[in-house]
Amino acid sequence: MKSRLVFLAAVVSAPFLAGAADELTLHTFKKVQLSDQFWSEGANLGDFNKDGKMDVVSGPFWWEGPEFKRRHEYDVADKRKSPGGSAPFELKLGPMTKVTVPGFHGGLGKENAYSDNFFAFAHDISGDGWDDILILGFPSAASYWYENPKGAGGLWKKHLAVDLTDNESPTFGDITGDGKPELLFHTRIKEGTNMVSYFGYAQPDWSKPTEKWTFHKISTPGKWHWFNHGYGFGDVNNDGKLDILEKDGWWEQPKSLAGDPTWKQHKVPFAPAHGSAQMYAYDVNGDGLNDVITSLAAHGYGLAWFEQLKERDADGSIRFTQHNIMEPKKGNAPPPLNKYGVRFSQLHAVDLVDIDGDGLKDIVTGKRFWAHGPAGDDEPGAPAVLYWFKLVRGADKSVDWVPYQIDNDSGVGTQVVAADANGDGLPDIVVGNKKGTFVHIHSKKTVSQEEWDKAQPKLAAPQRAEVK
Repeated sequence: MKSRLVFLAAVVSAPFLAGAADELTLHTFKKVQLSDQFWSEGANLGDFNKDGKMDVVSGPFWWEGPEFKRRHEYDVADKRKSPGGSAPFELKLGPMTKVTVPGFHGGLGKENAYSDNFFAFAHDISGDGWDDILILGFPSAASYWYENPKGAGGLWKKHLAVDLTDNESPTFGDITGDGKPELLFHTRIKEGTNMVSYFGYAQPDWSKPTEKWTFHKISTPGKWHWFNHGYGFGDVNNDGKLDILEKDGWWEQPKSLAGDPTWKQHKVPFAPAHGSAQMYAYDVNGDGLNDVITSLAAHGYGLAWFEQLKERDADGSIRFTQHNIMEPKKGNAPPPLNKYGVRFSQLHAVDLVDIDGDGLKDIVTGKRFWAHGPAGDDEPGAPAVLYWFKLVRGADKSVDWVPYQIDNDSGVGTQVVAADANGDGLPDIVVGNKKGTFVHIHSKKTVSQEEWDKAQPKLAAPQRAEVK
């Protein structure tokens, strides 16, 4: 187990005015490394031993909270296979020396490989009051859930949920409004001699949860690739129903879901080409209209929010305008630093949560370490940073996203989760990727003006004169 104090990120507890007597609160994150082995590109939280404390799941293991020192194997860890590799692997240290390394090739190895575990979710699927584990594997593979043995120990019983789960940014949430989560993704279905893609969601029969889940189409047939990036949900048009977001637009939920009707497609180039990561609908500027937040290229650069405009197109369609938090790549050169001097690539996972307790949701994201190995994508050797971007609203509805670095040696996977891991009411951050499994424990303290000023991100010098 490794732990160390990392970069101090600070915010004011109330709108800051020069000379005001408001307390200044410094937010800090302590990195706790649970493993240095590569088992999964995702990690999550759940109370798996029903002791009232959150535990961490990543790969075939779960760790008991709040210390996260005791590890349990819920699925077979040895002799695992993925389309991109196998675990354990042999690492050659010299001309005559090899060692066997647990997990898949990742930060402990030298080659590019992929795990059989891309996303982890926790929910009581069986209905017995104990959190179970839902695992989404390599894109285009099956998804399974593991039934909690209720403290009996040993391996957990494995149940097939979905035959074929496509997309590299699927999610698990209540899209139907029935109070129970559904799995949102796209899949391919054989129709005649062709495999046809559909966007949609799958849900179990909650009275018979061990049976395979039912997929509900929401789109017309398409040819979406199983490696498409970018998926999410939220109420885009403020009609009280949750819509589905994807890289090329949004699908409007109809008034009734009876009979699996086709949802109306609204084409918007949120993240064209290969796609982005998790996507969110949220009122960024406080004007009462939900905007869209996402990264712009999961294997490249860019982070943006798309402002929903009050003006509509001639046909009544919702219009958006793009605001870049970090610039996308244009041409062969890396994009410029943003106004705070921040730039990083491979934003393959995004979460949205109120980090500092000011009532506004902030962005949590970072660099996916070795998404395509040590020689793939943009800047694969750059530090695997993890950031939160504080949302700041101006009185004139202007918006700023202030970047605070949490860590520079963990990054994100295909999933990053911000939630309270230790029960203190503050959102912590959980990561699983090719560097291992991490929990970044969040704390806060009241500081002096000098300490607070020192921790603030500074505007990049070349742009300082342009700020009004």
